[in-house]
Amino acid sequence: MLKHLHIRDFAVIEELEVQFDSGMTVFTGETGAGKSIIVDALGLVMGDRADSSIIRHPCETTEITAIFDITDIPAISHILDEQGIQYNDEVILRRVVNRDGRSRAYVNGTPSPAQLLREIGEYLVDIYGQHAHQSLLKRDVQRGLLDDSGNYRNILETVRNSYQDWSQADRELAELSGHGEDHDARMALLQYQVQELEALAPEPSETEALEEEHKRLANARRIMETAQQVLNLLSEDEAAISNGIDHVLHEMQGLLRFDQGLSAIAELLENASIQFNEAVNEIRHYLETMDLDPARLREVEDRISALHNIARKHKVRPEELANHLELLQRDLETLEGSQQRIIDLEQARGKALQDYCTATDKLHSKRKKAARMISLAIEEKLKQLGMPGGKFQIEVSKLDKDTPMRDGLDRIEYLVAINPGQSMQPLSKVASGGELSRISLAIQVIGSKDKGLPTLIFDEVDSGIGGGVAEIVGKLLHSLAGNRQVFCVTHLPQVASLGDHHLLVNKSTHAETTLTQVVPLLTEDRVEEIARMLGGLKVTDQSRAHAREMLAGN
Repeated sequence: MLKHLHIRDFAVIEELEVQFDSGMTVFTGETGAGKSIIVDALGLVMGDRADSSIIRHPCETTEITAIFDITDIPAISHILDEQGIQYNDEVILRRVVNRDGRSRAYVNGTPSPAQLLREIGEYLVDIYGQHAHQSLLKRDVQRGLLDDSGNYRNILETVRNSYQDWSQADRELAELSGHGEDHDARMALLQYQVQELEALAPEPSETEALEEEHKRLANARRIMETAQQVLNLLSEDEAAISNGIDHVLHEMQGLLRFDQGLSAIAELLENASIQFNEAVNEIRHYLETMDLDPARLREVEDRISALHNIARKHKVRPEELANHLELLQRDLETLEGSQQRIIDLEQARGKALQDYCTATDKLHSKRKKAARMISLAIEEKLKQLGMPGGKFQIEVSKLDKDTPMRDGLDRIEYLVAINPGQSMQPLSKVASGGELSRISLAIQVIGSKDKGLPTLIFDEVDSGIGGGVAEIVGKLLHSLAGNRQVFCVTHLPQVASLGDHHLLVNKSTHAETTLTQVVPLLTEDRVEEIARMLGGLKVTDQSRAHAREMLAGN
């Protein structure tokens, strides 16, 4: 259950800290005081979408923290264990929203994605909004309410998984089979391109090596002439440099007899002579092995030209041809294997469809059974809510469709007859606003019993209800609080008087700032609030007496 809620700079709330107990807690206050803002803040900390507009002006951030008792909720323990988050018997959810729209989420102080808040929240709280009766007219909402209340979650998941398998196989088959001519043309083009490149057989780094070889072959004569000139200067002319180096080295070695301090210089000259002679030998060897090969030059030029031409054809650089060939070969293998893939996909699609049909038949039976039981329960609640002759029926019929749908092939519609003797008609055709509110409340009460969540929040779901029915609504909500925590935002004194705990939400204005506060009400303060709800702004002794009577009777 929810134990503690802290709100800072959210909408018109500067800072709010509230402790909660089990049982039924009612929120009351004048219109516009911010009763539903508290529900919105709780929704945010449970992972609702963040919007910077909720930040109180002129602040830069808003922060909401909620502490829940998770004793005997093993599903949450499992989630926290999977995430490696430490816990005891509580979980602390925290959400911070910045003015730039970014938000941060924390679970027990550990930074977490908002999705984790939503996942945990699904096992903690269910919020029934004040406009729930309006969405009740939508077919998908009606189906969702039935499925949430029915005890066939595993079968519904099987239907959805089978649909997913069928849809994926069908989509891939359409891509492979629906473009037959494109497939054949692509196959022919790839075969030609692969054969052409395989015949050329480009190698990685081949272009760079060929261009280096071409530069050497194309300038071979110049290289040989220059190398011969260098060799002559170094060692073969009468005034060759080698002769000078040898003479200098001889003279320096002769001086060592007189001064060993010249030994380092002599050693350097000796090393220079050795390296000089090695260079001369390398040049001589190069000239002896150098070959003017016009045939090889033409061969290299032809190869470079062929690589550049086919590279332009394929719109790649010459050095990328080897990798490009590998890509084309893989694409060709994929296309060549597509025929077998089509056969495999057809088999997979057929099996998925068979599984889907089997599961949807079971789902149809489960839905019809659940619809009968829930319809009777809702009809009984409608009688308590001031519709004694009302009839309610959830009709489940099979759609005349062969194409699978994600949630099965059932058409689910809520039918109602408000007065005795009337025929059953869709909700949208026969129910007024007040009647729809009562029907919605009955559905929510029945549905919440099946979910078994520890905390239920009803945000002005009693809108459009008054008189003696209001007291029945209060008793229905209070009955839910027998084994769980119930919060009710209400404007009805009959409902408010039945709360185990009463919180007043009031709004005050100071200078140019409007702030919302929450005040626990006890004894006489509660009498005053119930009296205000009974009599409007002017509270009389008569309305106070009536309020005391209502509270005493509960």
